[in-house]
Amino acid sequence: MISIQIPFAEMDFTYARSRGPGGQNVNRTNSAAILRWNLWASTSLNAELKERLSLKLHGKLTESGDLIIRSDVHRDQDQNRSECIRRLHETLRKALFVPKKRVATKPTKSSQRKRLESKKQHSEIKSLRQKVRSES
Repeated sequence: MISIQIPFAEMDFTYARSRGPGGQNVNRTNSAAILRWNLWASTSLNAELKERLSLKLHGKLTESGDLIIRSDVHRDQDQNRSECIRRLHETLRKALFVPKKRVATKPTKSSQRKRLESKKQHSEIKSLRQKVRSES
């Protein structure tokens, strides 16, 4: 597992009117946080990690390489900013996850035998459903 620390200075925050909870207060305050982080300008990642992330996140990145995350789940601007940072780390963690290679194994003798027996039984059941042919 790769641990990445992204400096706060690389994150660009803007704030907008929230669509989330807050009643009439939503119409008056800019409580939604919008995080913009540029993958290619990041100094905390090496070239290999940047390339892997660009392949995994190609649908989420803008043409200039920005990853944009918006949060308006909370009424408070600070909580929404923290939620954006949490989502950024979660997105990067998922994108950098490398599943273990599957080791191919052969089926055991008993499993092969059981499979063939099951096929014979199924074949027998189907053959009993057929019409009886009369020889005349």
